Amino acid sequence: MQSEEKTILQRVVENFALTGNASDEQVTVVSLPNGKSSIVENDRSVMLKEYKVNEKLIWAGYSSRSNTVYLSLMSG
Repeated sequence: MQSEEKTILQRVVENFALTGNASDEQVTVVSLPNGKSSIVENDRSVMLKEYKVNEKLIWAGYSSRSNTVYLSLMSG
């Protein structure tokens, strides 16, 4: 994963874990139902990666095609 994508994901995930706000000024953020680990976007799978912030387990994935971050709360 490119470093810009990592930076975007980290920023969005941390904001979501700390505030519960699933939004960002630079990318579209889509909150998925709890427990989702992937999403199909225009016949392309986006796999979500596990992040743990403040005892919350969140799966998140970035699609460079649509400039979208997908989030799914796993626990917490």
